[in-house]
Amino acid sequence: MSVNERAARALKEILQIPPNDVCADCGAPDPGWGSCSLGVFICLDCSGIHRNVPDISKIKSLSLSHWEDHEVQFMAENGNGLMERKYEAAVPVYYYKPSHKDCQVLREQWIRAKYERKEFSESAKNFEYEEGIRDGVLMKRGRDNGQFLSRRFVLSEREGTLKYFTKYDAKEPKAVIKVDTINATFQPEKIGHPNGVQITYLRDYSTRNIFVYHDSGKEIVDWFNSIRAVQLHYLKVAFPGATDAELVPKLTRNFVKEGYMEKTGPRQTEGFKKRWFTLDQRRLMYFKDPLDAFAKGEVFLGNAGQGYSAAAGLPAGTNCNGAWQQGITIQTPDRCFLFTCETESDQQDWLQRFNSVMSAQMSPQEYTMEAMFKRRH
Repeated sequence: MSVNERAARALKEILQIPPNDVCADCGAPDPGWGSCSLGVFICLDCSGIHRNVPDISKIKSLSLSHWEDHEVQFMAENGNGLMERKYEAAVPVYYYKPSHKDCQVLREQWIRAKYERKEFSESAKNFEYEEGIRDGVLMKRGRDNGQFLSRRFVLSEREGTLKYFTKYDAKEPKAVIKVDTINATFQPEKIGHPNGVQITYLRDYSTRNIFVYHDSGKEIVDWFNSIRAVQLHYLKVAFPGATDAELVPKLTRNFVKEGYMEKTGPRQTEGFKKRWFTLDQRRLMYFKDPLDAFAKGEVFLGNAGQGYSAAAGLPAGTNCNGAWQQGITIQTPDRCFLFTCETESDQQDWLQRFNSVMSAQMSPQEYTMEAMFKRRH
């Protein structure tokens, strides 16, 4: 047996010891790479990020690279579990730890924060996300012209708000957004910038979107985690008895699903029109364009036990004049909504998401939201 065959076999054995069997940085299964300087096993995508910090991380393929005996020994003595305890000893509860499904900038800044800046290596730190105020410039997309222009944003824990100003020295903000209504989610493809973030919030019971980015990956991820820190502070005040485990899921979240469907109007005699749909927990919003500032409409998806259902197909006699034929019927206590999807796989995916939402028990806040929707419509 050659030296490298022996090393490959030894690495394979080490890899089977949890948590070495998932990527140390994003949790992707079956990592195929290792950092022989840090002692962690990582996936292909994260290995590319590690290569961008060569002073800290030396990357090798577990199956294709030549491994020295002392490097294999180092991996055996360290590994993902030990290094997690070292490099993630003091991750704040609000800090967003990305998964393999998250975008590049989130994963890159997580990796740099852990190994390059060693932000979470020791406890009792003063994190910049917790300073209570964040003031800076982000590029914001204009609501009407679609141009990105620099705008001053101010996040205040004391006021529980995020404000933005059209001019840096403007006295009055253009908008004052309550942090408890904010959802911030990374949307690089939709916005057309690797650091693009969509900030969704409620204004007068209507959903409003603003789209921002910063050329610095660190800056935009710092804004994102600062918003989460302020939100957690607000929630701890609002729900004094709640645990961190109960509150963290209420911070910013990825949308359940987004994509195009066609829909018809309430009389169901109008033509089916193509719309961009966003499913955000129990709110199904639709837009003429993915970058619209306001939703054209919203559907609340309550619990299946209260008269909400989603099924494949359309009612008999529906004039399906659109190009898409894969129908979905959503029934609510107040009305029926009809949609069509381009493919059967898309139809099945939407249905699975709708039924998953409807099978979950509703929280007191969601009952409040349901009542608000009924008043509005």
